[in-house]
Amino acid sequence: MPERVKKEDNISSPKRDGSRFQICLKQETNCSSFFQCIRDEARRRLDAEVASVFLLDKARQELWFPLQEEGQILRLDARLGLAGHCVSTGETLNVKDVQSDDRFFSGIDLSTKRRTRTLLAIPLRLSTGETFGVFEAVNKKKGDFSAKDEHVAKNFVNEISIPLQKFHQMENLNQARQVLEEENAQLWKEIEGRFSTQNLMGNSLPMQQLVRVIDQIRDSSVDVLITGENGTGKELVAKAIHYSSPRARFPFVAINCAALPENLVESELFGIGRGTATGVDARIGKFEQAHKGTLFLDEIGDLGLKAQAKVLRVLEERVVEPVGERKLIPISIRVVAATNTNLEEAIKVGAFREDLYYRLKVVHIQTPALRQIPADIPLLANFFLHQHCTGMDKPPKKISSAAMRRLVEYDWPGNMRQLSNEMKRLAVMVRGSTINEEVLDLTIKNHSSRDLNEPDGLKGKSLPEILGELEQQIIKDTLVACQFNQVRTAAQLGISRQGLIKKINRYHIHVKKIRDEIYKSF
Repeated sequence: MPERVKKEDNISSPKRDGSRFQICLKQETNCSSFFQCIRDEARRRLDAEVASVFLLDKARQELWFPLQEEGQILRLDARLGLAGHCVSTGETLNVKDVQSDDRFFSGIDLSTKRRTRTLLAIPLRLSTGETFGVFEAVNKKKGDFSAKDEHVAKNFVNEISIPLQKFHQMENLNQARQVLEEENAQLWKEIEGRFSTQNLMGNSLPMQQLVRVIDQIRDSSVDVLITGENGTGKELVAKAIHYSSPRARFPFVAINCAALPENLVESELFGIGRGTATGVDARIGKFEQAHKGTLFLDEIGDLGLKAQAKVLRVLEERVVEPVGERKLIPISIRVVAATNTNLEEAIKVGAFREDLYYRLKVVHIQTPALRQIPADIPLLANFFLHQHCTGMDKPPKKISSAAMRRLVEYDWPGNMRQLSNEMKRLAVMVRGSTINEEVLDLTIKNHSSRDLNEPDGLKGKSLPEILGELEQQIIKDTLVACQFNQVRTAAQLGISRQGLIKKINRYHIHVKKIRDEIYKSF
C-alpha cells in the first residue's frame, strides 16, 4: 500500500507541476511570477542548474532578462557570446565545453557570477521567422545536454513562444511610448522656453512693463488686445501669453484676419457643415480648433462688420454655430487679438464695433516701437546677429561701436522684423569678423541722428552728451530689470555699487519716482 501511494505520487507530481505551469502561461498577469515560472519549469524539465529567457532589444542591441538579478535587470551585448551568436544566426547551440569555445564571452560569467560548463541555446522566433530572443539552459547537472534535451527544449520554447511574443510586443510598445513621452516632454520644454517671457528681450521700461502684464495674467484666461506697429512682435507676445498660461498644453491657433476673403471668413472662423454647398465637406473652424487653448486673431481691425458681430456673439456666449448647421458647439478658449490700426478711430468712422472693442480689451498690451526703446537696440542687434550666424553656420561676428551708434540712431520703421532682417543680411554678406558702419544698409548709414523720445532729443548734441543720455537710460532700464536691487544692477552693468550710486546722483535719477511710475500703471 505505501508503495502504491509512492508510485502514484511519482506519476502525478509532474502532471501537477505541468498544470501549474499551464495556468501560469495562461494568466500572464505578473511579470516576475511569469518568468520565474518559466525558469523553474525549464530547470526541472532539462535538469539544468540555470535556465533563462533573453529578449532582444534592437534599439540598444542588447539581450535582457526580465527578472532582476541582485536588484538589477541583466543586460548583455547582443553581438557577443554564444547567446548573441544564437540570436544572429538563428541556430540551435549545444556546447559541451563552453570555456574552450571561441564564441564564448567570459564577461557573461563575470556578470552572472557563475562558471558556465555546458550550454543549450534555442532561438525564439516570431511568426514571421524573425528572431526576438534566445532561451538558454546552463550547466546540465549530470553530464552534457543530449539530443533528447534539445528536443525537450524546442518543445518547451514552442509552449512559451506565444506569451513571450505578447510580452515582447508590449515591452516594445512601452519602450516606444516612453521614448515618445520623453521626446514630447523635451519638445514642450523647448517650446515653452522658446516662447516664454524670458525671450521678450529688453531692459527698457516699456519692455519691462509689457513682461510684467504677461506675468500678472499668466494664471487667468482673460481675453487680451495687443496693439502696436508692424514688426513689433505682437504674435510673439501672444505666444508668450499662451505658453505661460494653464492652456499651454492645448492648441495655439493663429489666423490673419486681413488674409481672409470676405466670402470665406465665417466658414474659416466657425466651420462649415457637410453639403452646405455643392461639393463642400465638413470643416472645423478656428474657434473650435482652439478649444481649451488660445485663438490668436491677428489684424482684427481688418475683419468685416458682419463677421465682427458673429465674433462678438461667440465671445459672449462661448458657443459656435458652423455655417449651414443649426447645432451649437460649446467651446472654452482664450482670445488674443492684435492690430496695428487705431481701433478707436475705426469706431468713430463706423469701421469697427465698439462693443467688440471693449469685449476684446479686457487687458490691453501695447508693444513698443523700436525707436521708443533705443537702449534695447544693442541687445537685440547682437541677439539677432548671433541667431542668424548660428542658424546659417557662419562664423561669429561683432558690431563695431560706430556701426552700433548708427543702429541706435536709426528710426527702424519696420521695427524688430527690419532689425532682424538687417542682421541676417550682414551675417551673410560680411566676410570678416567685425561689422563696420560702411557695410550697413544705405538707409541706415545715411540716416541722420533723430529724437529718441527723450524730452530734449539728441539732435544737435555732442557725442559726450549723447553717450551721457544713453548711459542714463541704460541705468534706468537695468534698475527696472533688476527690480531696483542696486547690487544686482551694479553687477549687471559691470561696475561697483558705489559707482552705481555716484552715477545715479550725477544723472539725478529719481529711483522712487521710476518705481512708482511702473507700479501705478498696473
